[in-house]
Amino acid sequence: MGERLGRLAVHDFDEVGVPEGADRQWRNRMTEVWLRRALEYQARGVDLLLTGQSPLGEVLASPSAPLLDGIAICLIDVSDEARRRRLTKRDADRWDAAAVDAFLGWAAWHRKHAQDPRYRPDAIIDGSWPRMAWHRWTSWPADDRRWCTHLLDTSDQTVAASVSQVEQWVTEQRDALRTDSLPLSRGWPDRTTAPADHDS
Repeated sequence: MGERLGRLAVHDFDEVGVPEGADRQWRNRMTEVWLRRALEYQARGVDLLLTGQSPLGEVLASPSAPLLDGIAICLIDVSDEARRRRLTKRDADRWDAAAVDAFLGWAAWHRKHAQDPRYRPDAIIDGSWPRMAWHRWTSWPADDRRWCTHLLDTSDQTVAASVSQVEQWVTEQRDALRTDSLPLSRGWPDRTTAPADHDS
């Protein structure tokens, strides 16, 4: 994907290694590590596409988030049924029923968080890294234009089709940044914005 789009570095959040007992504070600190890396790429004119499980609220609360020229979030999702099926096929006998249910619960939270910053913020704020700046967004209503997560449902799609949609999304976000219409462009913490159109 990076080769086709050009000047795009693609990384997975967990490629730095996940220690045993990794908790919320570890994820917060690693999100900041990745944002610092994004700043290094930014200085070289390269965009970072980071795959992982960092929700919009965690990214925006990270210390370095306001230093980025732009931030865009895409939630690549599947139905609960498809998630169960994929976990069973990919990781047979690795996860028991309780672990699978936990995956489904976390996915459900992500969907609701993507739509409304007021939905259960405690799920990421309680017990978090002290350097996180949650105040940047916790007062935003759901229709704040800056609260923008693109939803991509891959339940019935091939990998190739999903990759194509992600590439299209990256292109659209780059165009939005270039035309100064990206909701989370530099200066977003202090900006007041019009209500979002979540159907667009």
